[in-house]
Amino acid sequence: MIRIAIVDDHAIVRAGLRQFLSEQVDLRVTGEASSGREALDLVRAGEVDVMLMDLSLPDQSGVETLAAIKARKPELPVLILSGFPEAHYATTLLRQGASGYLNKECDPEEIATAIRTVFRGRKYITPAVAELLADGLGAAQDQAPHDTLSERELQVFLRLARGETVGHIADGMSLSVKTVSTYRSRVLEKLALSTNSELTYYALKNGLIE
Repeated sequence: MIRIAIVDDHAIVRAGLRQFLSEQVDLRVTGEASSGREALDLVRAGEVDVMLMDLSLPDQSGVETLAAIKARKPELPVLILSGFPEAHYATTLLRQGASGYLNKECDPEEIATAIRTVFRGRKYITPAVAELLADGLGAAQDQAPHDTLSERELQVFLRLARGETVGHIADGMSLSVKTVSTYRSRVLEKLALSTNSELTYYALKNGLIE
C-alpha cells in the first residue's frame, strides 16, 4: 500500500483527489495539508510514502516548501500537481528534487500512474516536460538566473530572502557561518545582486516566496 499525503490549500481539490485515490486498491491517503507548514508537519510524522503537492500555498511558495522537505527528508518523493503550465516551473523543480510535475488539467489516471512511478524511485516525466528537458531545460538563453542555483544555494537564497540572518541559517542547516556566507556570495554572484534586500525583491518578483 502506497501512503499518500495531499498538500493543497483548496479543500474541494483535496476532497476530489482523496475520493479518486481511495478507489485505487494500492493507494491510501494518510494525510492532508493546506499549507507549507502543515506539509512539513506531515513529513516529520513520517506516515507518507509520496507527497502530492500544489505550488500555490498560503504561507510559502511550493518552491520553498519543496526545498524544506528535501532538506529534512531527501528520499521522500514529491510529486508536483500544479495549475501552472509545465514551462513555468517544471524543470526548475525537477532540478531541485521534485520527482515529477503534472498540470492539474491532466487525466486523473495519470496522477495514479505518476504516484506509482515515483514511489518506485523513478522520475515521472510527461511528454511536455520531456520536450523542455530535450531543449536544454527550456533553452539556456531563456533560463532564469535562479535556475542555475544548486539545491543548497537555493535553500540559502530562500532563507535569506525571508530575512533570516546568516547565523540563524547556519544553525538551521547545520552548517558553519563561513559555509553559509560562501553560499550567500555565490547566490549574489549568480543572480547579479548586491544585497539581501535585493534577494528578497527578486524572490518576490519571481514567485519564489510569498
